Amino acid sequence: MRYALICLDKPNALQTRVDNRAAHLEYLKTTGVVEQAGPFIDAAGQMCGSLLILGLGSKAEAEAWAAADPYAVAGLFQSVMIQEWKKVI
Repeated sequence: MRYALICLDKPNALQTRVDNRAAHLEYLKTTGVVEQAGPFIDAAGQMCGSLLILGLGSKAEAEAWAAADPYAVAGLFQSVMIQEWKKVI
């Protein structure tokens, strides 16, 4: 199954994102479940959230993966939505 994670950063949290970016990217690479990922960009051209597509067996696994993401551990996100997603194209 695939799960979309839609993560929105807390206001004024760009430095938290920058400080934890290397660990976050390493986590994405080493866990082997990320099919697509990238940041949302605000009107000022700054990163302000994340969209990730994960290939996992259950929503519980997606929740556990999301909780262990270095960005989440650092308290970056204001909200995280996890939704089962079906690829069509």
